[in-house]
Amino acid sequence: MAVALLIGLWVNYQFSYDRFLPNYQQVYQVKFNVTNNGVIHTQNEVCLPLVDALKNDIPEIGYITPSFGGTGAIVNNLVRGNIKLRSLGISTGPDFLKIFQFPLILGNADEALKDPNSIILTESTARALFGNLDPMGQVIENYGTPMKVTGILKDLPSNSSLQFSCITTFTATGGWVKDALTDWSSQHFNVYLSLRSNVDAGKIESKTKLLIQKYAPEMYSVYKTQITLQPLKDWHLFTDYKNGIASGGVVDYVRMFGIIGLFVLLIACINFMNLSTARSQKRAKEVGIRKVAGSTRKALILQFIIESVITAGIAFTLSLIVLQLILPSFNPLTKCDISIPYSNTLFWILMTGYVLITGLVAGSRPAFYLSSFQPVKVLKGISQRGASATMFRKMLVVLQFSCSVALIIGTLIVYKQINFAKDRPIGYNPNRLIYSDAGGNYNAIKKDALQTGVITSMTKSLSPVTDVYSRNVLDSWQDKLPGESMTVNMQCIGDADYFKTLGMEFITGTNFNGNWGQDSLCAIINQTAADRMHMKQPLNKEINWSLSSMPHRLRIIGVVKDALMNSPFGSDEPTVFVYQPETAFTTMYRLSPTVHTGVALTKLKQIFEKYNPDVPYDPHFVDEAYAAKFDLEMLVGKLTGIFAGLAIFISCLGLFGLGAYMAEQRTKEIGIRKVLGASVSQVWLLLSKDFIVLVLISCVIASPVAFYYMHNWLQQYDYRITITPFVFIIAGTTVIAITIVTISFQSIKAAIANPVKSLRTE
Repeated sequence: MAVALLIGLWVNYQFSYDRFLPNYQQVYQVKFNVTNNGVIHTQNEVCLPLVDALKNDIPEIGYITPSFGGTGAIVNNLVRGNIKLRSLGISTGPDFLKIFQFPLILGNADEALKDPNSIILTESTARALFGNLDPMGQVIENYGTPMKVTGILKDLPSNSSLQFSCITTFTATGGWVKDALTDWSSQHFNVYLSLRSNVDAGKIESKTKLLIQKYAPEMYSVYKTQITLQPLKDWHLFTDYKNGIASGGVVDYVRMFGIIGLFVLLIACINFMNLSTARSQKRAKEVGIRKVAGSTRKALILQFIIESVITAGIAFTLSLIVLQLILPSFNPLTKCDISIPYSNTLFWILMTGYVLITGLVAGSRPAFYLSSFQPVKVLKGISQRGASATMFRKMLVVLQFSCSVALIIGTLIVYKQINFAKDRPIGYNPNRLIYSDAGGNYNAIKKDALQTGVITSMTKSLSPVTDVYSRNVLDSWQDKLPGESMTVNMQCIGDADYFKTLGMEFITGTNFNGNWGQDSLCAIINQTAADRMHMKQPLNKEINWSLSSMPHRLRIIGVVKDALMNSPFGSDEPTVFVYQPETAFTTMYRLSPTVHTGVALTKLKQIFEKYNPDVPYDPHFVDEAYAAKFDLEMLVGKLTGIFAGLAIFISCLGLFGLGAYMAEQRTKEIGIRKVLGASVSQVWLLLSKDFIVLVLISCVIASPVAFYYMHNWLQQYDYRITITPFVFIIAGTTVIAITIVTISFQSIKAAIANPVKSLRTE
């Protein structure tokens, strides 16, 4: 019950994401469905002109705001006097807090983001900067720009999809952002909206589908781009899209663990049924006497059901104690903030139902079986046991071990898939590679860092090698087929040492030479991009796109091997590298192999802060960032393994009890066999073979079921394993070995017992 309750609380926590906001039902994110070569891809990033188009054409929208920084990806370097703080935040419009009604401790939601240089801090960020002083109206610096504190937000709960420490006002007054106001191809922004009360998103869907066709007909004609709205309540659960429809994500694991929780509880209930019916002879005379004294079968059934419910109630009380001991370790493992809601009335109502249902399920079979005894027979000492009772008990053993075997197979496949992706070539060398904010004075920092000898190379780019911040649509390229389209990852790099620093290899062509006038008209592509564009000889061929922030036509000067920048489970993606130093905000550098890491970081901190005293030095190791991409799958693997182990343990408890009962029932038979010359091994085989056969049947039943579900689970990954028979052999062998060990204790104990003791009373 503790295991099932723990899983239930975790499932409830996953479904609670964002539902603490008072108007979460009306909040949506605007996304694009883009068709590439007949396949619909859904992207979170949209364009700024869409905001005005939605305002003008969809009167059902209450508030709408653009945002930059996704769920909190903008790095802010906040400075107050000698206090420096690196804070992740978002930049958004003045209606943000009207859409997302996060509780403000200080400030006014209507006014807080109207000033272009205003900033809202979370409670903990304000405390770190100001201590116990009143932060309202105070001025802090962000990358040297004065920012006025106009609001203090209550710290965001862990079950919020949006996670940030500060909010700044989104402005489009200059540079590429200003150009993006009218550029439908500049798709780098998030757009959020809230519908007016009592407005259903389905009713405005037909209007939104026509917007791109109306305002950007050229884009629509090539990519059939359409708007789709994802409700806030689905952001956390549904992260995967197939052909423009939300199809899965975290919700798949929530469902899976929900089923596992039911399996574990079912296995425990089966133990209760089996042991109760197996030991029915102990209560046979009680049933006979009660019936003779006038008890009806209904009264007996009620009595046994009540006993079962009381047992479940006691078990539930103990499970709360177990759960309270488990949660301090479980929460860090799952990165959740789960607690037992003792003060919640609904929780106790549900738990009452939980106890009643568990008691009814566990006690139903024993109640109906025991109450069916005929008083004349049991009081005469005639056994009531029949083939039907034994067969039902065997069926239950098969069912519970089928669940356990399926869980073991699932655990093995999850870990094989994780290790398969971990062993995948990533196309660059993450060893001792670090990234941090570029800040200013890059050339001076690079010169000093190289002179100290603590690094071997340094470069800068738009995004770290473990992420992609920009995707763009190619308008045309040489060798393009009619009606063909392609979206590519775009990496803006700031100097010619990018590929050297990362350890990426050239297949053909040359590198940038560091001359902006020449390099800004060139591009380097990866192997996948060359393949997708059908370029057998890509050098000196041209690619074209309608980005207003850079030249439209670029000449390919080199091709590099694929580097894995996104999901390690995804397919290689076409990538274009362009020389744009002014948009390279991330510094990457490789530590010297002969210098201790701590010493190197100390010297680098001094250099970075010498040239950027207002920017906190915050290094990140690339290998750790890459390992974080496996967090969800590793969590699934750990939890599945833990629950599979518990399922096997609970099943073996039942098997242990049944083994003890069978040995007890056959004590005299074993004594006679030993007197007639039976060996210990023969007696062991006599008591064990039935259980081993049942477990073998469980393996046969569980294998195709597990294969079906795990095969479907693997389909979400482009880079995946093939399920082999070896997995099922290991799972079956493991369960059979555990079964033999469990049964052997009772079997050998009975086999070595002195037969004189069991036969002397005959």
